[in-house]
Amino acid sequence: MRKPRDFDAELKALGDKAKVLRDRKLVQLGELAVATGADALPVEMLAGALLAAAQSKDAATKEAWRKSGAAFFQRTARGTSNSADRDASGGAADNSDAQPPAADPRPS
Repeated sequence: MRKPRDFDAELKALGDKAKVLRDRKLVQLGELAVATGADALPVEMLAGALLAAAQSKDAATKEAWRKSGAAFFQRTARGTSNSADRDASGGAADNSDAQPPAADPRPS
């Protein structure tokens, strides 16, 4: 005879997994805000920008945002935000031989 399924245990396991996924999503959203520099914006401004993006119906604007986001992730995937390039304090590691970007307006 087959062993009966423990639905309560399965539901609890699924609930635990869902909580882990929700927590991971929150952490990743926070990391994204920091990586893009959005953490420097006032909370109200960031919330307003996100609300406008979520409510936007303009397909062309959404596609432009998607392309910009994809380009951001392509840049970071190439190593500009690699965790190996970060020091223990979370800042960028000192790459004294690295050249600043050509469009960087800061003095060298």
